Amino acid sequence: MLYQRHSNVNVFLISINTTVYVFVFVSLMCLSESLSGARVLVTGASTGIGEQMAYHYARFGAQIVITARRQKVLQQVAEKCLSLGAQKALYIAADMASESDPDKVVDFAIEKLGGLDYLVLNHIGPSPFSMWEGDVDHTRWLMKVNFFSYIQMAWRGLASLEQSKGSLVIVSSLLGKMSSPFVAPYTSTKFALNGFFGAFQHELAMKKSNVSVSICTLGLIDTDSAMEKVREVTSVPAYPATDAALNIIITGATRQSELFYPWFTYIVSLTKDWFPSFTNYAIQKSYSYSP
Repeated sequence: MLYQRHSNVNVFLISINTTVYVFVFVSLMCLSESLSGARVLVTGASTGIGEQMAYHYARFGAQIVITARRQKVLQQVAEKCLSLGAQKALYIAADMASESDPDKVVDFAIEKLGGLDYLVLNHIGPSPFSMWEGDVDHTRWLMKVNFFSYIQMAWRGLASLEQSKGSLVIVSSLLGKMSSPFVAPYTSTKFALNGFFGAFQHELAMKKSNVSVSICTLGLIDTDSAMEKVREVTSVPAYPATDAALNIIITGATRQSELFYPWFTYIVSLTKDWFPSFTNYAIQKSYSYSP
């Protein structure tokens, strides 16, 4: 009798796993069909999450334009995208602190691809992982790169996205939902992104726009730049850039308004309102710091 129960449980678990695998497989097949030939612009694509998004889009057979500051690295990423199956893989080097480069990048993508189906804004400027010591100029510069260039590019690409019933994908951070020490300039830019594009979602919906806006809230991701800063100072777990990238792509392709990756970042973001004192204590104790 006991053996029979264990056998039934095993069969039940196997059937669940099989169902999950079939669902994931079918979902990816449908995604592949919808993204094949899609016209995509990905910013911040020379490394990290942006690079991984470019490779995923390539595997789905998309037409891709990638941008970042380093032209030689972009060329290497574009070549790999072609080898992975991208129908097109073009690149343009740009400085997002420039007044003109954000518009130039969008115009280049629309011209070369004949329009845009996905505008994926992912780039960030470098910022020290340290206590803020009053560097207003750096904070102002970072706002230009991490925030103002986003809204500039979104507006520049909006008409093309409207024509294609496309998607605007904004890569943000848990640090745009709840503040944390050592990253005051960075977290301010992410709060600005969430506030602006949250309002923009409402406005487009009220206008009955064809464009979807997806805001992607990410936890700590194991990119080289992130791990170099936090490896010795925090016990917070990091999650794979390639998985984060795929989740972002799925969110944009399915026109979801919001993504939390990994999933528990949603719960974490709520604790600041439910248990503010505990949340503040936990955040501060998650870092190795002594004055």
